[in-house]
Amino acid sequence: MKVLVTGAAGFIGYHLSEKLLSAGYTVVGLDNLNDYYDVNLKFGRLEQLGITASSFTYNTLYSGSKHPQHFSFIKLNLEDKDAVDALFANEKFDLVCNLAAQAGVRYSLEQPFQYVDSNVSGFLSILEGCRNHGVKKLMYASSSSVYGLNEKIPFSTDDVVDHPISLYAATKKANELMAHTYSHLFGIQTIGLRFFTVYGPWGRPDMAMFLFTDAILNNKPIKVFNHGNLSRDFTYVDDIVGGMLKIAQAFRDDTITTTYKLYNIGNSKPVKLMDFIDAIETITNKKAIKELLPMQPGDVEKTWADVEDLKNDFNYNPNTDVNAGVAAFVEWYKDYYSL
Repeated sequence: MKVLVTGAAGFIGYHLSEKLLSAGYTVVGLDNLNDYYDVNLKFGRLEQLGITASSFTYNTLYSGSKHPQHFSFIKLNLEDKDAVDALFANEKFDLVCNLAAQAGVRYSLEQPFQYVDSNVSGFLSILEGCRNHGVKKLMYASSSSVYGLNEKIPFSTDDVVDHPISLYAATKKANELMAHTYSHLFGIQTIGLRFFTVYGPWGRPDMAMFLFTDAILNNKPIKVFNHGNLSRDFTYVDDIVGGMLKIAQAFRDDTITTTYKLYNIGNSKPVKLMDFIDAIETITNKKAIKELLPMQPGDVEKTWADVEDLKNDFNYNPNTDVNAGVAAFVEWYKDYYSL
């Protein structure tokens, strides 16, 4: 089975690519390698997949040294619809896993047009690629941010999600609606995954796990918003991609009977922010210098995923304890930065 993984140099996309390759899939990775955060981290992830280069020619397919017959990479913008269409025509994918997006809730307040270009126009390119080239199986990233101002917890995919509080969240809700349209009109099986705070090795530098560990190890203050009165459904990346692999396998085996479906994918065990910080302090054996601040625009007080549907349909079973997950990240961080 040949799989297109967009955002393959990103955090989840890299881990999913590794998992798919280990399971015997052929993977084409796509990423635009933008500089939203340190691009060297993206190069490092690609190097783990066998793609060693410090720069890439746009719209050129590179073969990986670790999996020469099974992994290749292309630098491409999803909103470049003609190039995306040509890629679909040439590669003839069986399954598409769309993880590419302009990430970050707060950055969407500063650069709104980038979110529409990447997350809306880019996703349309993917849907059109599937439509025009006979790809009937699509798994794509949504986000827990679509729940916005919802107060009922845990969050359920049955909840109405008409109150986003960031443009990022609005683009992810738009993705779900667009996928529904293409499923209805063209018979494309689509599964949207609402991710809840993912962390782990090779994580994004703009996420709490990375920011806090970096600051604590380097004796810098950490910004603790809403004076620490926040809870997040922190989910270890291996649990996330393990669930995604089960969905990919179900697509491969043609055991998915629904045309359109949304799932929460998280740990379903929210952790208080202060407890998360305590875990990092314990693992690093250093105390955090806390800068207590008010709530940020676009942020929510608590996230909590109801994942019963994913458990029932795919035997999803997140089981990584937060202390074990934090320890794995800190070990990776120290190794990566030679501390």
